[in-house]
Amino acid sequence: MVCGRRSVLFASSQNHLQKMNLLSKKCVPCEGGVQPLGADEIAKYLSEIHGWKNIENKKIRKEFVLPNFLKTIAFVDKIALLAENEGHHPDMIISYNNLAIEIFTHAVGGLSENDFILAAKIDELLSSFL
Repeated sequence: MVCGRRSVLFASSQNHLQKMNLLSKKCVPCEGGVQPLGADEIAKYLSEIHGWKNIENKKIRKEFVLPNFLKTIAFVDKIALLAENEGHHPDMIISYNNLAIEIFTHAVGGLSENDFILAAKIDELLSSFL
C-alpha cells in the first residue's frame, strides 16, 4: 500500500507544482488568428485549478460566496487590480454576497492559457483575502 500512497502524494505534489507554475506565469496579449484550447488541453488546465467549471469549452466559471456585501465588493476590487495588472479581464456578476466569475479570451473566441493563469491567481487572492 505504500506505493499507492506514494502515488497519491506524488499526484498531489504534481498538482500543487502545476498550480504554482500557473501562478508564476503572466497573461500575455492574444491576437486574433490563434486557435482556442481544445478539450484535452482544457481538461489538463482544469485539473490544475479548483472548483472552476468548463462551460462548453468556451469559458470557465466559478461561484464564490463571501461573508457579506462589503467583503464581496472588496474582493471584486482586488480582482479588478489583478485583472488590470494581467491585462486580462473576467466577467463578474455580483448578487449581495455571491460572486460569479466567467473567464474567456475574446480574441480567440474561447479558452487560452491566460484564462487558467487568471483563475489560479483569483483563487490565490481569495486564500489570502479571507
